[in-house]
Amino acid sequence: MSRNSPERDEEFATPADPNTDPEPGVTGDEDEDVRAHIQESEELAVEQHGEQVLADRIDDAEADADGLTAEAEAARAEEEESRRVAAWLSDRAGRFRQSATELRQVLAGEASANAAIDSLRARIPEGDGDVDGTGEGQVTDLTAAAFFDVDNTLVHGASIVLFARGLAARKYFSYNDIMKFVWQQTKFRLTGREDMDDVAEGRDKALSFIAGRSTDELVSLGEEIYDEYIADKIWPGTQALAQRHLAAGQQVWLVTATPVELAQTIAKRLGLTGALGTVAESEDGVFTGRLVGDILHGPGKAHAIRSLAVREGLNLRRCTAYSDSYNDVPMLSLVGTAVAINPDSDLRDVAKVRGWESYDFRTARKAAKYGAGTAMVVGAAAGSAVVVSKLLHDRTKGEPTGA
Repeated sequence: MSRNSPERDEEFATPADPNTDPEPGVTGDEDEDVRAHIQESEELAVEQHGEQVLADRIDDAEADADGLTAEAEAARAEEEESRRVAAWLSDRAGRFRQSATELRQVLAGEASANAAIDSLRARIPEGDGDVDGTGEGQVTDLTAAAFFDVDNTLVHGASIVLFARGLAARKYFSYNDIMKFVWQQTKFRLTGREDMDDVAEGRDKALSFIAGRSTDELVSLGEEIYDEYIADKIWPGTQALAQRHLAAGQQVWLVTATPVELAQTIAKRLGLTGALGTVAESEDGVFTGRLVGDILHGPGKAHAIRSLAVREGLNLRRCTAYSDSYNDVPMLSLVGTAVAINPDSDLRDVAKVRGWESYDFRTARKAAKYGAGTAMVVGAAAGSAVVVSKLLHDRTKGEPTGA
C-alpha cells in the first residue's frame, strides 16, 4: 500500500463533529435520546442502590427486633419457670410452711434462749459448773437437764398475776386490772384452754406498763415482789423434784410466758440454772414497748428448749420436762421424759394415754402416778405433805388458798 493511498488517508482522517457534521444515518435528536437514556439508567441505578441500603437497614432492624423479642421471650420463660418452681415448692411444703404466728413463736424461742445463755454466762465463769454461785449444784451430767413450767406447776397460781398484785400495791396498776387478770386465769383453769383475746389483752397491758422503763427497774421490782408475793407460793413437791435434778448434777431451767426478768429472779432465788421467758425488746437498757417475737408459750417453749439444747450440748432424750397445762404438750413431747404436775383435765388424759407420770400436789391424797415409777416419788410425796399442812394452816386462819 502506498504512502498516499486513499485507504491510508481515510484512516487518519479527522472525525466529524457530531454537532456540525453528524454521521450519516444518526440524527441529533437520536443522540440526545441516548444521553437521556444513560442518565436515566444512572439515576435508576442510584435509586435502586439506595433502596437496597434501605432494605438492608430494614432487614437489620428486623433482625435486631427479632433478637430483642427472643430475649424478652427467654426472660418471660425464665420468670414463668421461677413461678412454677416456687408454686411447686410451696405446694410440696404443705403443713411445713410457717404462719406468721408460728414465726413469731420461733423468734420468741430464739430470743428467750439467747437471754438465758447471756444470763448464765454472766453468772458463771468460763469452765465453772457452779450454777448458783454457792459452791453447790455442780453440773456433772453435762447432757441431761430438767425443764419446769412455772404457773401452777412450780408456783401456786399465775406468777404474772402475783407480779401484777405487787405492781398494784406500788400504784403501777389498778386493782381493777388485777381482777381482769384473775378472771382470765380463772377461765383458763376452768377450760384448760388459753383465750387468745385474753392473751393479747394481757400482753398489750404489760407492754404499755414497761414501755420507757429501764430493764434494771423491772429486775428490781421482780426481786421485791418475789419476796413479798411469790416465795410462799412455791409448790414444795415441785421444788423437791427440781432439787433432785440438781443433786444429780443436771441443769434445771424454768420455762414460762412470764417476763424473763421475773423468771430469772425466781430461778435465782431457788438456786436453779436459769430461766426461759418472754423477752421484751430494749434499747440501751430501756424497754421499747415491743416484744421480740411474741409471748413465750405453746410451741414457743419447745423452740426455746431446742435452741438452748443445741447451745448447751444437751441430749433431749435424756432430758425431763414438767408442766400442768395441755398447752405445753409440744414442750413435753420434745424430751425423753414428760411429767404432768397438777395437770388440767386434757393433760391428764394425754398423760394416761402416753404413759407419762403425773403428780398432783393440790390435794391431800397421795400423789397420783401414771406410767413407770421413778426415784422421784419419795420427794413428791413429801412435798404433798408439806402442801397439805400449809393448806390446813391457811384455812384455820381463814385466808384464801388460791391466787
